[in-house]
Parts: sequence; C-alpha cells; structure tokens
Amino acid sequence: MHLYEVVRRPLITEKATLLKEQNRYAFEVAKEANKRQIKEAVQAAFKVNVVKVNVMSVPGKMRRIGRRYVLTPSWKKAVVTLEPGQKIEFFEGV
Repeated sequence: MHLYEVVRRPLITEKATLLKEQNRYAFEVAKEANKRQIKEAVQAAFKVNVVKVNVMSVPGKMRRIGRRYVLTPSWKKAVVTLEPGQKIEFFEGV
C-alpha cells in the first residue's frame, strides 16, 4: 500500500480537538493499514516525528434514509502522538 493511500482524512471533532492539547491527532485510515504504515505515512505527509500510534476499528451503524434502514460502512481510526514541541499545521485554527 502506498503511503498516501494510508491516511484518508483528518478527524475534526470535539474530542479530537481536545486531544490536540495533548499533542495527539486523529485520522481516518485505510482498513488494511497497520501501525507501522500509519506512522510512516504521517511522518512523510506532515514532516513530524511520531512517538506512538493507537488504532481502533469503528463499527458501522444502522441509519435511516427515508423508509429504509441501511448499515453505514465500518472504518478504522488512528490517534497519533507526536514528539513534544511538534505540531501539525493543518489542524491549527480549526
């Protein structure tokens, strides 16, 4: 898997914004990606040093669309911890 296919999008939620104060950032990542690939992808994309990667699988939910109920797809979330003093500029001002 290519490095730029690993990180899908940043997660900008209330909880992820609070994690930013602890030098941690959340991303949606590819389901097939492992911790080592996520670490290399974040380091290459944002030019930072990653200390730790936590990964969790988020199950899909039943949602209602009109009269039908559909299952949203499950996805994988990664919370990345950076070295002290480093930050990702992409998240600043959000």
